[in-house]
Amino acid sequence: MFVVNTETVPGFEVAEAKGIVQGNTVRAKHAGRDIAAGFKNLVGGELKGYTELLTESRREAMERMMAQARELGANAVVNVRFSTSAVTAGAAELYAYGTAVVLEKNGEETADSQVAPPELPVSSSDSE
Repeated sequence: MFVVNTETVPGFEVAEAKGIVQGNTVRAKHAGRDIAAGFKNLVGGELKGYTELLTESRREAMERMMAQARELGANAVVNVRFSTSAVTAGAAELYAYGTAVVLEKNGEETADSQVAPPELPVSSSDSE
């Protein structure tokens, strides 16, 4: 399934729009990550624990969005966007949304097996 942040995919045309699809996840901060982040704040640098949390959240939200697109019979999601918001103290939502479409190439519907899945970042198990 193609997942792109553009309205079109080069070499393909949108044959049918299936509708808006979305996926979200709400994650809470880990106390250990907060302590490590506090120390890192003193010396500066990347807060790897939070980077991993956001990477995992983005992956989960995208997987949920893609599952909804498949349920509608789509083989791609175009115009994908991400949004974040604070839900409560210590918890945040990551929201992914886009338009589910059916792409065709040369007048033929593209099967999911012919389209490479998006490259999603792999989260590491290392934390601060």
